[in-house]
Amino acid sequence: MDFEAKIISREISQLLWEKERTVATAESCTGGRIAEAIIAVPGASKYFKGGIICYVNEVKENLLGVSHQLLEEKTAVCEEVAVEMVKGACKMLNTDYAIAATGFAGPGGGTKEIPVGTIWLACGSPEKIVTCKVEEDHGRDINLAIATNKAIQMFSDYLKQEDVEEIETES
Repeated sequence: MDFEAKIISREISQLLWEKERTVATAESCTGGRIAEAIIAVPGASKYFKGGIICYVNEVKENLLGVSHQLLEEKTAVCEEVAVEMVKGACKMLNTDYAIAATGFAGPGGGTKEIPVGTIWLACGSPEKIVTCKVEEDHGRDINLAIATNKAIQMFSDYLKQEDVEEIETES
């Protein structure tokens, strides 16, 4: 893991410790890399409950509750599936937050409509989820590294924004 990712993981650790909140992951194409980044910080067992590697649609449906119809109509590589993965992970692992990734890391799997390098990321709570689409193909290893780093950065930003909103509400 690169230095920047370690700094972001430490920020997430601090924010979750302070809030006494928990997080889980639901990962398809990243195969556990986001979870690995989260647990890189000692003491992660206080806030990281676990992750579901849902590489195939059957697991997305059966463990995370992703709609079969949605998967049929839009494929697994879409914003809506990433959002359902966050909700499903929060429910199945009983966490406040979840981070999800679904996409085509390569070298195969892409289509004309959804090319290799397309990865949807989502994070948040069941009530408020943010998403991000990664679209460039730099080869499998780099695609996965980019998606992992973007996912943890997005979650860190989400937690910081939530803090700002809480302060504004209290004022």
